[in-house]
Amino acid sequence: MRNIVLVGFMGVGKTEVAKVLSARLNMRYASTDRLIEKKEGISIREIFSGKGEAYFRKLEKQVVKEVSLMENAVIDAGGGVVIDPENLKNLKKKGLVFCLRAEPEIILERTKKYVHRPLLNVRDPLEKIKKLLESRKHFYEPADFHLDTSAMSVGKVADEVEGILKNVR
Repeated sequence: MRNIVLVGFMGVGKTEVAKVLSARLNMRYASTDRLIEKKEGISIREIFSGKGEAYFRKLEKQVVKEVSLMENAVIDAGGGVVIDPENLKNLKKKGLVFCLRAEPEIILERTKKYVHRPLLNVRDPLEKIKKLLESRKHFYEPADFHLDTSAMSVGKVADEVEGILKNVR
């Protein structure tokens, strides 16, 4: 079975959907962000604030290469993974890439209680979300499938992914 890779902006449901899919399909679960934190021994927020985004992206690229070699896995890729086209190329080698998206207001609602989101620790987070979504839009386009999670529960998104998988295999 090919890997299932979930990409998309923070707050679109990647982590929860990946966990549900891995349980339902009896596949391994891997989170690029959690693997980075494990390697560094500190949180993503601490990496961003102490070592910078460039350092984080370098770590992320290494982890993406590692998870791209996995088999029978559901991969929850960090929100900015697609910024580097090589990451997406690696993830597609053994996986089908699903881009999850949501409206900016929904993303803000889903993420406002999480202070560990380094890119949203700004004065106007909604404006920041809109700018980041616009700047990343073309990076998400090469994904194999796109799903808008704005009005869907985690279970419904997982159902949609499973439905697509039945038609692709």
